[in-house]
Amino acid sequence: MPVDPLPAPAVGAAALREPRYGRVAMALHWLLAAMIVGSLGVGLYMTGLPFSPQRLKLYSWHKWAGITILLLSALRLLWRLTHRPPPLSARVLAAMPAWQRAAHRISHALMYLLFFAVPLFGWAYSSGMGVPVVWFGLLPLPDLVTVDKDFAEAVLKPLHQRSAFLLAGVTLLHVAAALKHHWIDHDGLLQRMWPAPRKESAG
Repeated sequence: MPVDPLPAPAVGAAALREPRYGRVAMALHWLLAAMIVGSLGVGLYMTGLPFSPQRLKLYSWHKWAGITILLLSALRLLWRLTHRPPPLSARVLAAMPAWQRAAHRISHALMYLLFFAVPLFGWAYSSGMGVPVVWFGLLPLPDLVTVDKDFAEAVLKPLHQRSAFLLAGVTLLHVAAALKHHWIDHDGLLQRMWPAPRKESAG
């Protein structure tokens, strides 16, 4: 991959800076990450609670978070399609053998698929159980499927749970890969999505 030669004076840290994502892409990335981790945590916790007002409240919050994640995922995908991400630099590519580059592409595609699949399966499960989703208690959303509790329990609930666990697993691999690049390869990959220090962001 051809790389433009760096000017002679720029041989310090500035020359090694990775091209960064824009502020909107970074904000969507970290907001989605926080919401997905929080929603997975709440989902695991609430299923172990006995039937109570607290459990019902957490289920409502979990659904609101799921719909918000769905909308943010659509916004993030639209932003990515209309704003090309910065290319990987030569030093990042040098630290990635062919199988890692393939895994990078596949894991990102799978994460985007699961960003949509997990909340949609959850929404469909709630509809199938005859429990409407009312976003933040204000906006009633249409049912995705007709009420069929047997189908919801046998098919939609496992799909929601297993896709959520798959998303958790892919996310952990994503985090592990980013930390490997940061602490072992020292190739600056993490800088691409890490907010710049104040003095850099002003430039």
